[in-house]
Amino acid sequence: MNQYFKLLFYTIFIGISLNAYSQQYTSNTLQLIENATSPNATLEDVSWIQGHWKGEAFGGITEEIWSPPLGDSMMFVFKLVVDNKVVFYEAGGIRQVDKTLFLQFKHFHGDFKGWEEKDETVDFKLVKIEDNKVYFEGFTFEKISDNEINGSSLK
Repeated sequence: MNQYFKLLFYTIFIGISLNAYSQQYTSNTLQLIENATSPNATLEDVSWIQGHWKGEAFGGITEEIWSPPLGDSMMFVFKLVVDNKVVFYEAGGIRQVDKTLFLQFKHFHGDFKGWEEKDETVDFKLVKIEDNKVYFEGFTFEKISDNEINGSSLK
């Protein structure tokens, strides 16, 4: 019987290790393993993100507007308002690049002065898509309902 438990333990340990090796999980976000390529995907796979979303996060009120797919991209704008003042904005989109998707954006202070240098963006490679979730490296979108969407980020 002791051999059975050892075998079971090693089987579970190896399974967990392989899973951790293939994708690094951090909270609700995923990372590609080193030198891995993003999976094939189209904008239609994530078109459920389009819409006008409002909610609470970061100690304030958030508003995010996503366009439908057009011209190999979906664009968005985001703002965070705390104590009735805009703390920051984001502008960006999901782009169809070759046969996969790529999330990019830039941050702006409440006065529209940029955080990143002129030609720099914050970039996220596609890791995985599920029915109601899209995982980019370090950023995840999840559709909770027709009226609610969540975003999780490492950056």
